[in-house]
Amino acid sequence: MFNQGTTSTLSRDLFCILGLPFDAVNLSEASSQVNSDIDKKQRCFLTTPNLNFLITAQSDLPFFQSIVDSDLIIADGMPIIWIAKLLGIPFSERVAGSDLFYSLSNNNAQNEKTSVFFFGGQEGIAEQASQNLNKSSKSMSCCGFFNPGFTSVEEMSSPEIIELINTANPDFLVVSLGAEKGQAWIKKNKDRLNARIISHLGAVINFVAGSVARAPVFWQKNGLEWLWRIKQEPGLWKRYFFDGVAFLKLLTFKVILLALYDRWLKKSKHFNIPASVTHSNEVDQYRINLTGSINHAELISIKQVLINLLHTDQKKICLDCSGLTYIDSAFIGTLMLFQHSLNKQDRQLFLHNLPKRIIRLLTLNNVLNRFQFN
Repeated sequence: MFNQGTTSTLSRDLFCILGLPFDAVNLSEASSQVNSDIDKKQRCFLTTPNLNFLITAQSDLPFFQSIVDSDLIIADGMPIIWIAKLLGIPFSERVAGSDLFYSLSNNNAQNEKTSVFFFGGQEGIAEQASQNLNKSSKSMSCCGFFNPGFTSVEEMSSPEIIELINTANPDFLVVSLGAEKGQAWIKKNKDRLNARIISHLGAVINFVAGSVARAPVFWQKNGLEWLWRIKQEPGLWKRYFFDGVAFLKLLTFKVILLALYDRWLKKSKHFNIPASVTHSNEVDQYRINLTGSINHAELISIKQVLINLLHTDQKKICLDCSGLTYIDSAFIGTLMLFQHSLNKQDRQLFLHNLPKRIIRLLTLNNVLNRFQFN
């Protein structure tokens, strides 16, 4: 299988932001993990959600599933960092996919060059990116490129195309097909590909090819890169406009209300109740009873219980939440990955007896509809 295993999946330090899980890593940590996966020949599906990803995932279930299915999810977008800071989530910086790629391509510490395959992009762009990378990179070399053209995901998943990529044997497969098609193509084919790292980094091919210039650092750090992109590619204005409107709605009706409610709960008696977990194997289900206040600082023992449950045979897992008084975005993110891991085993997670305040927290975190209840 492509993923790193159930144990490492639930061991990740992540937080939920508006319904998507994000790994709490900075640029240096993300670079180290990618290099480590390449060195160990361990495969990693890397996803770099920006605001467009965040908005699209709200209504597109397959797209949402492709993000949750990723092995490393980094926050590529200043609006995501702004939300994190407003909610008290410890994200120190934006980790743009293009910055990560640039960091990897200029890493002098690598003993061997990382081989890169460019898949997608407009006509001629991948070839130009290949030439430029081989001329300028200190630690990367391009081992191949291919533009499948404007075809369906099914057509660009033919055995011949997969064999072409696998024959090149890349360490890093960079996909540029448009976010939805790119994520769908990766999810469909990742178990057939031998690349260690696979990621949809749409703009990277353009940046490396030199067909589009990256925004100045000042524009990037102040969340104005979208203006620069529109200047470079006027056709993007419509996407940014609708994403901006959707973002303002989420900010008004979810994020601000969550920030106020979360701060009120943290000052109340509900936040200081110690967390505890008990579990029992019943005839038709495995039941977990959660009580108290569950937050990032107390997740280790609960994660271990969830990891152990992934190695049991019981098809139905029931979380009795009647004793819960508080949950934070770290627990919600872990719960999302736990459910995803169960679903891949053809098993189901059900939440039971949710108090109103927990329902409200799940609603404001925009994940209530991601879970099943009984």
